[in-house]
Amino acid sequence: MAPPTPLRENLARLTRPGELYTREANDVLHCFACGHRCKILPGREGICKVRFNDNGVLKVPYGYVGGIAVDPIEKKPFFHVLPGSSALSFGMLGCDYHCAYCQNWYSSQSLRDPMAGAKPQLMDAERIVGIALERNLPLITSTYNEPLITSEWAVEVFKLARPYGIRCSYVSNGNGTPEVLEYLRPFIDCYKVDLKSFRPRSYQQLGGKLENVLETIARLKRMGVWIEVVTLVVPGFNDEPEELADIAGFLASVSAEIPWHVTAFHEDYKMTEPPATTPAALQRAAEIGIEKGLQYVYAGNLPGQTGRFEDTRCPGCGTTVIERAGFHVRANRLVNGRCPQCSNRIAGVWE
Repeated sequence: MAPPTPLRENLARLTRPGELYTREANDVLHCFACGHRCKILPGREGICKVRFNDNGVLKVPYGYVGGIAVDPIEKKPFFHVLPGSSALSFGMLGCDYHCAYCQNWYSSQSLRDPMAGAKPQLMDAERIVGIALERNLPLITSTYNEPLITSEWAVEVFKLARPYGIRCSYVSNGNGTPEVLEYLRPFIDCYKVDLKSFRPRSYQQLGGKLENVLETIARLKRMGVWIEVVTLVVPGFNDEPEELADIAGFLASVSAEIPWHVTAFHEDYKMTEPPATTPAALQRAAEIGIEKGLQYVYAGNLPGQTGRFEDTRCPGCGTTVIERAGFHVRANRLVNGRCPQCSNRIAGVWE
């Protein structure tokens, strides 16, 4: 394992035996919580740095949060899930990627970067669900860090939440495996995936594999989990029209009903050279999504600057059924999940 630090030693204590792994001879473990499928020798940790082999037992994060807050559901962003409601967001520490532009780096890179500074806050699953019940919140989401690498903890929370009718969700990089998605399926309703690029080499720079993310999106759709996809449009990294068209075309091939959010980059963490994404660039990206057959495309992070791409329109008749300003829902005209003008079904989770 890496040299001990106060944070590392503290997190090593906040663990329990995991479930998402197999054991081979000589106490060698194979973790399948994420697409890296780490082979972990005794005394070593996985790429995520929070799952480690303790004498033949995989220890995984447990009993704390790295952050917890109440947010608009639209901030996740979920635009087709209980619009205008609020969600309880919680996360832990660590990630299986190392994106130079990460906007949650203070928690995701806490074990890689001494400048990160996020600390664990002791909290049990009952308390997390209790906060949601006290605030009458309809959704709990695992976010901030990469939730796949802390899936045992998320499932403990979700198991307690679901009997109360609370919906549960992930905000994730999508670097999944069939095993972890099957593990999550009984407890999860909605899943936001970051599709960061459509070029394998770009994904290698971030520490991931494109094919894992594409398979996660397709598998979630087959499982019946509601999916929304976000692409942060980074100038010089993934903003070429051909690449954006490839992303939109892939999503349309899985389902034209998958909402695609193209969002604006601004300098953050270690990526300070590219200019911020302009409203015009986001609008062009959104138009590419429409041209490729996607029914619901949104341009986010620049409230009031991207015109019609903040609102939800009926793909049948074009009527504006949900009107937004940033994360605020100005008007929701849906009638039992249908367009009030032509009664066309609008895909989403509305109840």
